[in-house]
Amino acid sequence: MSLLTYPTTRQHRALRARRRPRRPLVLLAGGLVALALFGGAGAVLAATAPQPAPAAAPAPAHNPNCTLLVPAQPLTAAGLATPYRLVATDRRAGACHEANADQAAFVEAAILDPATGRVSVYRPLVTDVDRRPAAPPVAPVLPTGAVVGIWFGSNGDTLTLRGQTPTALAAGTCVNGLGRSLFGQFAYCDAVAFFRAANAAITAGKLVVPAARTGRDGLPCPTVRDFGVVDQDQSDNVVSSYLVLGNGRTAQNTAANRAGLGTGWHVMSNGSDNGLVDRFVGPALGCPAWTAPDLGDPGASVPSLALNELLAAARATAPVALVPPNDPMTQVNGRSSLAKTNLYRAGVDQQALATRGTSAAAYCRNLVAVAPPRLVRDRSFFQQAPSPDPAAAPNLFDFLTQRLHASYELLGCAKLLNRPND
Repeated sequence: MSLLTYPTTRQHRALRARRRPRRPLVLLAGGLVALALFGGAGAVLAATAPQPAPAAAPAPAHNPNCTLLVPAQPLTAAGLATPYRLVATDRRAGACHEANADQAAFVEAAILDPATGRVSVYRPLVTDVDRRPAAPPVAPVLPTGAVVGIWFGSNGDTLTLRGQTPTALAAGTCVNGLGRSLFGQFAYCDAVAFFRAANAAITAGKLVVPAARTGRDGLPCPTVRDFGVVDQDQSDNVVSSYLVLGNGRTAQNTAANRAGLGTGWHVMSNGSDNGLVDRFVGPALGCPAWTAPDLGDPGASVPSLALNELLAAARATAPVALVPPNDPMTQVNGRSSLAKTNLYRAGVDQQALATRGTSAAAYCRNLVAVAPPRLVRDRSFFQQAPSPDPAAAPNLFDFLTQRLHASYELLGCAKLLNRPND
């Protein structure tokens, strides 16, 4: 696959809004209100500073559009253990560095043993193109006939896949958009084959999906297809995390590496819908994530995008949120694309849409009907839970209300429902 085009302006806004809502919002009398924080403060400063210091020059923006170099034979044990390499899609816009939290890419694999139906997880490492790993990746041992699916996420705006060899992307059946139109932060390799095999194992009784559970709020535990937790681009990004050292080198986030690399590292995660449900919303409501053994970290069990989608397919309650054609990641030049929507859906085990029809408006209608009442019901739980982005919101409740407000705008719900964002 060749280098692809940048996203549209609307896609850019949608991708950024998930992680950093532009303005703090508060819930007043049942409505969302934007706080104008800067006007009054600016007037006071102007009145008390007759000779204000010149404004500092803005820091150069980081290049948000990066490319991930996929190893040869990515679905094999050797391919999984080979580091992916991060480079700038357009080097004239600046470099891309895996240690930069605003540019980092993440990789997550799920492995199915067709004989037993067991699923395991492996998190391939990403490094800069010119840096060695801080610790050698663990070589996974795959079962005979293993079916491997790989998913990608990014903290930047767009992630392009390119092979380290001419045949790497074809060998992995890799997809990161429709033609020259990228999904954005998301991509996958051989996901369709993995989900086909996993669903066959579920039907045969080999792979058992965890039983439905009830949260502390008395409602079914939310899944990644619950309108109470989805946003403008659901089912994107992954749960993977890496260790980052002060010198910019990276390592797999394993017990051995955490112990062996001393204290000069920090954990960097992918800002994702999957991570939001597994690490924040679920724990706040007493709802455990479905986990599987991590082949790179003996003794550890971890959640993953693949497990989340399989669980949601089996346990989500009506109305079920499926990727809609007004999702900015599925649009082409700002317009809905049935082909691109279905290509995205295929990567997360969702049935194809026959026509666009009224599915976009229905998605907005269900978002309005489900999300606000559940937020109000769960307010006490979420206000006591940590925020995924403390710089944007002090707790999980404020984070989710800001996210809902932005999603309504970015999905075009006001126009589709003829209802302003109240």
